[in-house]
Amino acid sequence: MGRRFIQPAAGAQRGNAELPGPLAEDSHWAGERRSAAGVTALLYTALLALDAGFGELDTIRAALWTGLAALVFVILLPLRVSVRPGLLIARGLLVEHSVRTDRLVSVRWSDGVAQRMILRDAEGGLVEIDPTVLVRNPAMWRRFDADSRISVQRGTLLCGATALRQLAERIDRETARAVFKVSGLQ
Repeated sequence: MGRRFIQPAAGAQRGNAELPGPLAEDSHWAGERRSAAGVTALLYTALLALDAGFGELDTIRAALWTGLAALVFVILLPLRVSVRPGLLIARGLLVEHSVRTDRLVSVRWSDGVAQRMILRDAEGGLVEIDPTVLVRNPAMWRRFDADSRISVQRGTLLCGATALRQLAERIDRETARAVFKVSGLQ
């Protein structure tokens, strides 16, 4: 067999990969993966059709467009985020990272085109996720929130209480908006 490029989770390296408890996963990940594949297939088809239409398509150009389509897919494919008691895991195409949510040291926002939340634990684990994953998955948020409160109580969370409060307020707003919409008040 060939070599596996997937690295073990940081939690697995630290001996806590088998934490007990239910696993909450991003319920929208499969749809986002399909969207990434669809956009990639559309781009690939358009590039091949344009080249063929202009009579420029050959093996080298087809290989170039194939490589470009693969690169676009890798860029668009979102991380698969899951949460279990005490652990948040983010799996990419080739790597997996985890952070102990009950031993958080810092929670920061990364500004840019796409807002990210950067989590660091006391054991050196680092995970960068899109906060909307927690916003749109209530089970994941409840588990993460409970564990982050443990970090605050233990005094390990040195930086990031404000970021967590902002995220909690955002989730409360989204929940209220959804309740009003379902009840017909919006």
